Amino acid sequence: MAKPNLLLCFDAFGTLFRPKGSVGKQYAEVARQCGLGGFSDEQMHTSLTEAIKRQMRLNPNYGKDNGLGAIEWWTKVIHMTMEPYAGVTGTLPKDLCPKLLQRFASSEGYEADSELVPTIRALKSPSHLPNFGKIIIGVITNSDDRVPDVLSSIGLRVSPLRYGTHLDTGTWAHTDNDVDFHCMSYDCGVEKPDKRIFAAAEHMLAKLLAVQKNTSLEEGITETHSWRKVYVGDDYDKDIVGATNAGWDAVFLDTCDAIKPQTLPLRQSRSPNEVEKEVEVMRITKLQYLASYLAEGS
Repeated sequence: MAKPNLLLCFDAFGTLFRPKGSVGKQYAEVARQCGLGGFSDEQMHTSLTEAIKRQMRLNPNYGKDNGLGAIEWWTKVIHMTMEPYAGVTGTLPKDLCPKLLQRFASSEGYEADSELVPTIRALKSPSHLPNFGKIIIGVITNSDDRVPDVLSSIGLRVSPLRYGTHLDTGTWAHTDNDVDFHCMSYDCGVEKPDKRIFAAAEHMLAKLLAVQKNTSLEEGITETHSWRKVYVGDDYDKDIVGATNAGWDAVFLDTCDAIKPQTLPLRQSRSPNEVEKEVEVMRITKLQYLASYLAEGS
């Protein structure tokens, strides 16, 4: 009997990496390094939060829908955040925006558990998960397009493949990638828990299979139907409910509760288009527990 194949996708922020302390505090530290003052860390956090909310209203999806792009969008956020502390001239230090943009596109602003890279690499090893045939790892996340840079910066080998980009045999040839593709809300135009962002990941899998086997996209789509699809995330309502409603197996990464892995009832969303159902969701406290769950459930 043929081994099942596995599409394993992860949330990014909070699951694979997290900020090095409060983002507001980091903004405050960089601002002080650049010569600004007259604010507390808490005041900077409040100003940043309001700036992000305002930009989200003015330019949704990190500015992509309005033609700004993520860099210009975050530049506007930085200016709005720092405006109350810019002094009488209203001019910000020239190095402030570049420093913050670089910081939050790399391991300078984010960190990951020391075991993340070996854990992800082990999940793609045939000896680690012998019950599966092919294993493809992707990222599905509500974010702008800086996530691949952050993951690369923390040590993962990251494919350049993103939803909506061209895929050819040359790109697929790099089979040593830890992450095979990314589905970011910035590219997909929808956010979790919307089913369409999970459908986008399935479409990426179909494209990979079609290129690998030199077949049509339709044949790739047909093959994906037999794959097991698992999603791991730390946000219950967005990650777990969203993945389950999309027909995926969901794993809740609950790092705040130091208990053994166990199942828990799924709180279904109350969308009028959803049929209420009872399912159980696996809860783990560390990503290192994931391999055991996958081996047992394959």
